[in-house]
Amino acid sequence: MTEPTHDEPHGSALGARLNWLRAAVLGANDGIVSTAGLVVGVAGATGSRSALLTAGLAGLLAGSMSMAAGEYVSVSTQRDSEMAALAVEKRELREQPEAELRELTELLEQRGLSREVAREAAEQLTARDALRAHARVELGIDPDELTNPWHAAWASFLAFTVGALLPLLAIVLPPADWRLAVTVLSVLAALTLTGFSSARLGAAAPKRAVLRNVAGGALAMAVTYAAGSLLGAVGV
Repeated sequence: MTEPTHDEPHGSALGARLNWLRAAVLGANDGIVSTAGLVVGVAGATGSRSALLTAGLAGLLAGSMSMAAGEYVSVSTQRDSEMAALAVEKRELREQPEAELRELTELLEQRGLSREVAREAAEQLTARDALRAHARVELGIDPDELTNPWHAAWASFLAFTVGALLPLLAIVLPPADWRLAVTVLSVLAALTLTGFSSARLGAAAPKRAVLRNVAGGALAMAVTYAAGSLLGAVGV
């Protein structure tokens, strides 16, 4: 018989990895849709390659920076909340250790342990590392793996940039007669992939997610192209 291996991620580690992957897929999806809508709208108004490149690069930089800044602020707020909760828990452990031990025992009981086993487990966890025990059981926080706002910001920046590069390159590289068709087909193919990936990561049905993704992207490009064509026709 072979010994069981434990190289695969479990529990919170796997959940955190899936969350990062899902965020990366969604960030790339945002980059695809927003940049595609922008360059297709400009293409409706003008065939100038320099105008398309300028608009696409501006959209890419603005979108990626906005995503990074928003993610940094959001995750920083979450981290501040986690640290504040840990500080409160640390003070309570120092000022009323017996009450905290009873609380940990009750929490373990609620998870299915008998009173005696829960008390023994609470005592052992407290003796080993009281703050870590309460953080994980009571608060659902791992003190060793607090969210990092810089990691989140860079991940969002890169994901959006990768997604935005596809419609940008698709609109400026082909000959003028092929630009719109190549861009639309490339974007729809990419949205199919991101929709399928996000559904699989979320254990959802891929078909519905793909249809929503593709329909949303197609609608965005149709609306912006119509607006660009209208503005181009009136000479704006």
